[in-house]
This record gives sequence, C-alpha cells and structure tokens, in this order.
Amino acid sequence: MYLFVSILICSVLAIILFLLGPVVGGIIGFGIVLGVLFRVLYLLNDIHKRISNLLPKRDKVEEAFRAYLEKTN
Repeated sequence: MYLFVSILICSVLAIILFLLGPVVGGIIGFGIVLGVLFRVLYLLNDIHKRISNLLPKRDKVEEAFRAYLEKTN
C-alpha cells in the first residue's frame, strides 16, 4: 500500500514539474534527487555507526595470535 501511494505521489509531482517548464522543473527535480541522495548517505552512515558499536573490538592478543597462525601456515 505504501508503495502504491508513493507511486501516485511521484506521478503527480512529475506532472507538476513537467508543467512548470524545463528550467524550473529541472532545478526542482535536481534538488529533490540530490536531497534523496544525501538522505541515503546519512542513513547509511548512521547504520554503519550503529553496527560498528555492536561488533566486538579486537584486542592485541587476538591479533598477535592470528598473525602467528598466518605466519605458521
């Protein structure tokens, strides 16, 4: 249902932008696309920060043990 509403809203917005003319419609459309891209980047950064806080940190002993295992193989 949310997808259908989003499609309808985007269709109405596209018609309005088309009626405004190429310069004004292009500027507004470009602003919308750039705003969405920045929002996606912000959300991805937020997700990365939350996931990195949940992961356990490596300590020096574990890193030395892994280096030793790689060296012996």
